[in-house]
Amino acid sequence: MRGTGAWRFCFVGVEEGAKEGREEVTGWGLAAAGCSPQSLRFYIILRMKQSKSFLELPHLSSFGVFLVWICLYSSHAQLHPNSMEMQAFETASVLSEIEFATVSDYRGPGNNDTRKNKELPIILWWSTSLFPHFPGDRERIDCANFSCMVTNNRKVQLHKRTKSIIFYGTDFRAYEVPLPRLPHQTWALFHEESPMNNFILSHLPGIRMFNYTATFRRESNYPLTLQWLPSLDYLTNPAAPVHEKNQWRLEGFAPVLYMQSHCDVPSDRDRYVQELMKYIQIDSFGKCLNNKDLPNSRLEDTSTATMEDSEFMNFITRYKFHLAMENGICSDYMTEKLWRPLHVGSVPVYRGSPTVRDWMPNNYSIILIDDFPSPKHLAEYLIFLDQNDDEYLKYLEFKSPGGIKNSILVESLEKREWGVNDMSKPNYLNGFECYVCDQENERMLLERAHKNSPTTVPSPQVHIASHSHMGCPQPTPGFGNVNEITENDSWLSMWPQDYWQSLDQAEGLEAMILKNETDPGRLWNYIQDIVTKTGSHH
Repeated sequence: MRGTGAWRFCFVGVEEGAKEGREEVTGWGLAAAGCSPQSLRFYIILRMKQSKSFLELPHLSSFGVFLVWICLYSSHAQLHPNSMEMQAFETASVLSEIEFATVSDYRGPGNNDTRKNKELPIILWWSTSLFPHFPGDRERIDCANFSCMVTNNRKVQLHKRTKSIIFYGTDFRAYEVPLPRLPHQTWALFHEESPMNNFILSHLPGIRMFNYTATFRRESNYPLTLQWLPSLDYLTNPAAPVHEKNQWRLEGFAPVLYMQSHCDVPSDRDRYVQELMKYIQIDSFGKCLNNKDLPNSRLEDTSTATMEDSEFMNFITRYKFHLAMENGICSDYMTEKLWRPLHVGSVPVYRGSPTVRDWMPNNYSIILIDDFPSPKHLAEYLIFLDQNDDEYLKYLEFKSPGGIKNSILVESLEKREWGVNDMSKPNYLNGFECYVCDQENERMLLERAHKNSPTTVPSPQVHIASHSHMGCPQPTPGFGNVNEITENDSWLSMWPQDYWQSLDQAEGLEAMILKNETDPGRLWNYIQDIVTKTGSHH
């Protein structure tokens, strides 16, 4: 189903208070026809109370406080088209301001790159909120094979040594990308978070703008699939004995735990849980479907849960089953909602990644909601397990010595170069920028070789991200048929529409790139042109 709601042009974005490809036809980006004008951005930050009526935006019903970012663009005088090339290859004026020369020359272990800083390619982190180096805004990185300079200073965008721009998916906005796209630069995407944060990336016109990707999908260039799993030892942590869980049941604990405070999400999990509650007792903490209070105020602090506080973990281990439902449905998108119950030994009743079985410790460690035709059938099975200890304990056998049978899981953890809470390994941010650094250095060598011997050495292959690097499906109701949901339902008015309007943005941005547009603020004009030609919104 494609949403039919009209675009609202009075503002350009909402950020919640809580953290929520067309093949390139001319090489490494599309040739620039003109100069990118300086865009004047006014960020107006508004704090407001929960108000579903504000601008008639259903997004505002999810959280009590929001930051609304209103961006206004003013186009300055255009430079002569030829000046683009002059700016892109200017060597002194831009870099002198950020003084890359002040960063010490250093050759990392296993790296034979002896070039000085001023000779190295530059990688630009476009997001001002994400730069994996402290302090300062620039750093020399020495990777496995080559070295690069990295910065988040956008003044280097047009420089000839700036070979790649890394975008953070959550912050990627079609109306503020660096345009025109320069032919000597690649674009890289880092997106480890929920697909709900930016549905532009779930559409082919959106993802194929990127040359390199690091996402939760195993198909991406630098997969982050197991980002929430520190090690195999994390899974084999002992579970509470079943006789203790049975005692807690006698003391009034439900067999099933649900703990969510982020309601109205694309997966529509609350709708399913609400139906499930008709057939089995569920203790629901948090703000969504709340029917019980936590034992003390300390456990209500979200930071306590986030940091896996021992008191919090001991509390949730009392439950035999844990409703583990992601906020978005997409292959390989698995978060702490899955791994934490496995860690404490509360059997996950899971909905999220359709490919989750590929990563489980064995074939008997989770219960998949979608294996059951209805919430009633699922409830009947959970009640059966609750009353039969031997059957229940089969779901915890993976915690025994030799219980982890999944070779894919074991090998993936052994081979990944980055670590989770492991200071002996790089974090995945630094790992990905090194991946991009090595790729760009290789590309430079191949381009040089091709230039010197064009008849014998082919030009380097252009890498284009495919739909499988993200490719998340349209949100669907958590329970029932979409045709059975009333028109004023908050989920229906929000997420299907958001998904398809994101396709509008992706197509609009792709059109701007293809036409060498210099002003990203004209995105809405391009969307309107597409709508006029096709006759309707997506």
